[in-house]
Amino acid sequence: MIRTQIQLSEKQAKSLKKLADNEKVSVASLVRRGVDALLESSGEISSEERRRRALAVAGKFHSKKRDLGTEHDKYLAQAFGA
Repeated sequence: MIRTQIQLSEKQAKSLKKLADNEKVSVASLVRRGVDALLESSGEISSEERRRRALAVAGKFHSKKRDLGTEHDKYLAQAFGA
């Protein structure tokens, strides 16, 4: 973890503290959750998540083309109408 300092309004600080008490977690945990939610909603995908997604689909699709490994550029050009 990297320690950082932020400034909150009094209302934000009180509300976060109350929420943290209710959920029995730290304010820092709530802030990290908020940052994660913001990053996720912005479309930013971590390299770790990109790797996980790539591995999840590896080998799941079949082209029935025996020369795809050597002729992939040709097939891409055909698919994109070049």
